[in-house]
Formats: sequence, C-alpha cells, structure tokens
Amino acid sequence: MATPEKDSNAKAPEAPAAETQAANPNTVELDTPIVRGETTITHITVRKPLSGELRGTSLAELANLDVNALRKVLPRITLPALTDVEVGRLEPADLLDLGMKVGNFLLKRAQREEINTSLTA
Repeated sequence: MATPEKDSNAKAPEAPAAETQAANPNTVELDTPIVRGETTITHITVRKPLSGELRGTSLAELANLDVNALRKVLPRITLPALTDVEVGRLEPADLLDLGMKVGNFLLKRAQREEINTSLTA
C-alpha cells in the first residue's frame, strides 16, 4: 500500500486562537514565527509576572531589557510557554517587543496611563 506524500508546501498549523490572542494588548505577533514540532507559533501572550517569577534577576535588569534577565523570566510568563532556547533564538525585534511588554508590567498604573496618553496625543 502506497503512503501519501507530504506536501512540501504545506504550512504547519498555527498556535490555537491566533485571532483572539492578537486582540490582547499583551500579545506580540512575531515577525519570525517559532516552529515547535508540527506547530508554528505566531503570537506570544505575556502575562503579568508575580514577584516569585522574577527570582534570579533584578528589576533593574528587566527594566533595562537585559537579555539574560528576559531569558530567565519570559519562559515563566509566556503563553504558549517559551523555552530558554526558544527565547535565545528569537529575532532581536521580537525579543525587544516581548521585553517591552515585561517592562510595561514594572510600571505603576498611573505611569502606564501617562505614557499611553502622551503617545495618543
């Protein structure tokens, strides 16, 4: 019995509910998707970390978008959860975008609102 050939142009399935994720302000659309097995991850949602998830790094390092600090914290607060290796292989623009989401969580609500107001003015 012959086995069907795989279509070399077939696209790997995307991460679930990409449209819903894109509407979340803490979701980043990756310029370069991550391929994990047969799944292609195009969007990463960053959730607000708890204090314990920041262990092993400093707030100053995170505020400065230190790559090593982001490599420690992002696997703990991303959906789908990224591995350290996947964070290390991100395009710099995608890492910066994810890091800015993390940095935004370090600000007080009033500071975030002030920044958002100045950006929309």
